[in-house]
Amino acid sequence: MKNHPTPETRPLRFNLGSFRSRIALAALAALLLLAGCGSSSDGDVAAVPASSEEAAPATASGEEEAEEEAEEAAEVVEADEEPALAATEGLNVGLFFDGALAEDVTTEDCTLSGGAEATCYSITVAGFPASHDVGPFCPETITDGADAGGIWFDGVGVYDLDGEFIENLPELYDDENWHMHDDDGNVHITETAEEFDGAARPDVDVELQNHCVEGRLEWLENGEAVTSTVLIPTVPVAADSAATSRGNLGVTLDGVVIAASAPVDAILSAYTIAAFDDCGAHFNPFEGYHMHGATGCSEVGDAADDDPPMFGYAMDGYPVHSPFADGAAPDDLDECNGHTTDAAGYHYHANSAAMNQVIECFFGQVVATEEGGRGGPPE
Repeated sequence: MKNHPTPETRPLRFNLGSFRSRIALAALAALLLLAGCGSSSDGDVAAVPASSEEAAPATASGEEEAEEEAEEAAEVVEADEEPALAATEGLNVGLFFDGALAEDVTTEDCTLSGGAEATCYSITVAGFPASHDVGPFCPETITDGADAGGIWFDGVGVYDLDGEFIENLPELYDDENWHMHDDDGNVHITETAEEFDGAARPDVDVELQNHCVEGRLEWLENGEAVTSTVLIPTVPVAADSAATSRGNLGVTLDGVVIAASAPVDAILSAYTIAAFDDCGAHFNPFEGYHMHGATGCSEVGDAADDDPPMFGYAMDGYPVHSPFADGAAPDDLDECNGHTTDAAGYHYHANSAAMNQVIECFFGQVVATEEGGRGGPPE
């Protein structure tokens, strides 16, 4: 497998270390204030009786008591720190890459799927990645190497779209009807907007079967990226129980929709390969460029405590981080592949692109809509 591109990143805005420092300073200030209540302005102990031998132990005891109270207060803040961050940090619009948003972000009242009344961001993503180039998708010949094409994933594995992959399709899927190249080794690729439109649909035209399907920006309506507007809670609200989605799963920080699983069975049944680029995304004529698999693109910040960086937000407002490397996932991931850390609060980790499902389910409530559909309430 080739190394997939990693875009330039920007640091996350939140600094947990400085937050803890402020807690420690506050506790110290409380301790000094409490201790100072027993001192006069000239440094002598105030209200000391004539017989101070008995008073001295009482003063020391008071200082110890004040110190214990301050330490207990700091411990309470420390104990409450993680849930408070997870519940209140919320979506940070400033993390989106320059050019990722097609319009200014606005806020509006919204009702969430669990009935909660909330405030939501209305976010219009550009529909074209701001942090990396698009493509390549399909190799041109069966002698081309991995750099000439993107990737394909089918719920089982991730495959480099090189010439060898195209040539070995009959063996991979145990079906001799696969033959995606001519006698000279040239791969059958959608080469016009009309072919792209005819192949990127459930009822693939017969003459476009055994084609590697790739789209281009110029083949979309007016040659323009398809923008998408989503409503996401400004602060996530946990759901009573996890739920799956009927539509889009979220948006990346570089302006691309995180779509639900690609219809792999329908694609393969038509003897086509709907090629993805190395960022796990591709075009169709309707949604434009969108993502089905997380491969490390659009990340911000560095890995903290072996926790891969963030690359997007789910529709419920919780961050989505890149997948863990094989065998590196911690034991505390829940059914939605999420967990809570000191650095990031609650967040998801994307599945391996091989699974064709970026996140399993929603831990939080999403915006309720009457018709459901893309970005609608979970089912």
